[in-house]
Amino acid sequence: MITIRKAIQSDVQAIFDLRSRAILEQCSAYYSSEQLALWTQSGITDSLIRDIIETFYVSETDDRVIGCGKLTVATGMVDAIFVDPDYFGKGAAKQMLAFLEELGKQHGLSLLKLESTLNAAPFYRSCGFIGEALSTYHSPRGVSLDCIPMEKPLKNFV
Repeated sequence: MITIRKAIQSDVQAIFDLRSRAILEQCSAYYSSEQLALWTQSGITDSLIRDIIETFYVSETDDRVIGCGKLTVATGMVDAIFVDPDYFGKGAAKQMLAFLEELGKQHGLSLLKLESTLNAAPFYRSCGFIGEALSTYHSPRGVSLDCIPMEKPLKNFV
């Protein structure tokens, strides 16, 4: 069973490791080796640690972190949904996305936004996100990647 909880400092290394593995295993057919290296080469910074502790949620099973995600409530931006490659296709990303959508509703958001990697766009479309136009994502780590800006209206039932 997969559960979701707020990330804590002891989750930082697991999140960093699964993020790197997910990027390298799922994005290699869509992005260059140079882009993948820039995207994954940096170590864990103090700002990343703060961001994880303040804004991330983790999916876990059997006390093992298998995924992560975050929602910036101020902007409605969904970010950093990554799943350990050992758990691809087992519902962890879909469950995290549903959790973040519910969190958005609880905060009164009417729209969620995200910048999808090229490989993940079909997944987000299957979850109700809309977007086709190609754009460029400029990572804080200094890499520029083709992406697809997407959004999903939220139905708030009061």
